[in-house]
Amino acid sequence: MSLPRPHTRTRTRALAPARVRVRAAAVAALLLPLAACSSSTSPVAPATEATPSPDDRPVTVTVTPAGKKVPAGEPVRVTAAGGSLTSVTVTDAEGHRLAGKVAADGRSWVSDRKAVPGTAYTVTAATRTPGGTARSTESGFTTAPADKVNKVDWRPGAGATVGIAQPISLVFDHPVKNRAEVEKQLRITTSNGTEGSWGWIRDWSGRDRVDWRPRTYWKPGTEVTLNAELNGTDSGADGGWFVRDYATAFTIGDRQVVEVDLDRHRLSLVRDGKTLRRIAVSGGTPGGDKRSWRGTAVLMAKEGTINMNSETVGLGDAYDKMVDHSMRLTWSGMYAHAAPWNAKHFGRSNQSSGCIGMSDADAAWFYAQVRPGDPFEITGKDTKGVVEPGNGFGAWNLSWTEWQQRSALR
Repeated sequence: MSLPRPHTRTRTRALAPARVRVRAAAVAALLLPLAACSSSTSPVAPATEATPSPDDRPVTVTVTPAGKKVPAGEPVRVTAAGGSLTSVTVTDAEGHRLAGKVAADGRSWVSDRKAVPGTAYTVTAATRTPGGTARSTESGFTTAPADKVNKVDWRPGAGATVGIAQPISLVFDHPVKNRAEVEKQLRITTSNGTEGSWGWIRDWSGRDRVDWRPRTYWKPGTEVTLNAELNGTDSGADGGWFVRDYATAFTIGDRQVVEVDLDRHRLSLVRDGKTLRRIAVSGGTPGGDKRSWRGTAVLMAKEGTINMNSETVGLGDAYDKMVDHSMRLTWSGMYAHAAPWNAKHFGRSNQSSGCIGMSDADAAWFYAQVRPGDPFEITGKDTKGVVEPGNGFGAWNLSWTEWQQRSALR
């Protein structure tokens, strides 16, 4: 009796799929080499980076200065090789820009202002290749901090209306050896092209000072602006760096002149050629240190009621009192003011300690009429001499030629 065969048939059906998979794999293996061989008829080149043409190579940008803690006080210079600059931006950490202009040939850029001490700068240069490709580069540098800082005290203040003899005056905290460099940074603009000049003098305090005065008295109504672009300028030995700019703007008022005749013991206020009032006065006592100054003094300030002490001007204990309607004419202590204690001498003799005294009523009226910058033209035989340029605003006592010679740019 033979065994049935269903198991054989079942095994055969079970194995059939495996054979199919084996055969398919074999066919695939045989086909792969054929596919590889067939691809050789259409080769694919490997990807490579294109070599730029000579006209499209990156522009070489050079920035001067470069590095850390480089010396300040020089303009920033940017140059381009192998292409051109289209724009340059130089900014500090606070976003302030150093302005400048690209040269006509596109090869260089120079800042209008100097790099200032203790500052980090970022330089962004936009370039264009001869082939027309635009790119941008960025670099930076830092300047060394200032070992000493110079500061400025200036007159007149912004927005003031002043008299026709008012100079622009800058007094420096520390010595200024590089006077020409400093003077180059001082720009005066007037509404009518007023001619004038800077002059260097020694202030009464002993400090360096530079004043700008017109050739003749200002024309009434003139608008004046000072821009002292000193930031980044070196004063020179022992002076230090300037680390800020200064500016002021003011207007010239009426044409007003105070004529003081010490020999006749009177004062006249003349406005636009018309005498408004003549006032009896008493000037400095003749024959000694109490004499008044002569020449042109300029009203520096209206100080009102102040204490006047003779010891502060080297006259011992001659006086110590409160004085009304005080108007300062020199740093050395000459004023015009009310002097009721000297009433018997008004219009008759000079018996003051150097000031120009008048009655309370006249002083009150006069004080209300004048303004800082008004010239006091003082004449008299027995005086100490002419007011020095640095003793208040005495520049008007020099001729125009003498004043011009005091400029560091002459």
